[in-house]
Amino acid sequence: MKHSAFFRLAAFIFLVPLFAPQTAVAQELNCKVKVIHTQVQGTNTSVFETLETAISEFMNNRTWTDLQFQENERIDCTMNITIKQYKQEENFFIGEMLFQLSRPVFNSNYNTVVFSMRDNNFQFAYQEYDPLEFNINNMDNNLTALLAYYAYLFIGLDLDTFSPMGGTDILHVVENIVSNAQTMGETGWKAFEDNRNRHGIINDYMESSMEPFRQMMYKYHREGLDEMANNADRGRTAITESIELLKTAHENKPLSDLPQIFTDYKRDEIVNVYKGHGTANEKEKVYNIVSDLNASQNTQWNNIKK
Repeated sequence: MKHSAFFRLAAFIFLVPLFAPQTAVAQELNCKVKVIHTQVQGTNTSVFETLETAISEFMNNRTWTDLQFQENERIDCTMNITIKQYKQEENFFIGEMLFQLSRPVFNSNYNTVVFSMRDNNFQFAYQEYDPLEFNINNMDNNLTALLAYYAYLFIGLDLDTFSPMGGTDILHVVENIVSNAQTMGETGWKAFEDNRNRHGIINDYMESSMEPFRQMMYKYHREGLDEMANNADRGRTAITESIELLKTAHENKPLSDLPQIFTDYKRDEIVNVYKGHGTANEKEKVYNIVSDLNASQNTQWNNIKK
């Protein structure tokens, strides 16, 4: 278990210019990349293998911030990219990407999912063996814009779980990427296009009315899960309080998809926190909230009350 990951809290004082040149400072991400191309027939597979290697190196070998990370503190994430079409004459790829961000739980061998969802508009041009370069002030490559968006999103969300709204400065970089990407005219970046596109997710997450959601991310993970090994009742109480923050976020912005997304990927974990544990009052309170937020999972939510 990566105990030293919890010393990220002390690293916040080093959060100065975010676009430092690549140096000997340990990189932030431990990102496992998979490019799945089984839906594309009759194409030399080497281009997909080269693409997978290029994306993995871009995500893992860059130093994205000035935060100090040790090798065993790197942030775990996965990117499974499914290519549905490959227009070879245009070097253009059309697909989707399922991503997952996770982090260790203190004093355990358990890793918890921090955020997970699917990007249905993962489209880009890529010439085999071309270097992947990114400049936030001169964005003209959708692939590197996509990857930089997720790199900073992963780092910012991870920091939010270790310190209250601790990822703010880095998440502002995500907002800037979205803003600058508007000039490229690619799908997935525009407001009102889709509540779950890249614009929709970061806009919701950073909106002031959704601040309870960000507070929930810290309380649920740092005061809740991380405390369970020391005092299960105290940790569960914090998780109950975090679920109440989730309810407040939903009441503040009923059209936000974030509370439902959270309960989708946290469903089994939430159930296991309360199934056979906690007071009847806790169980009833949590059940009522998550059932209201995500009624499609009610069969599983019923297990909370057992």
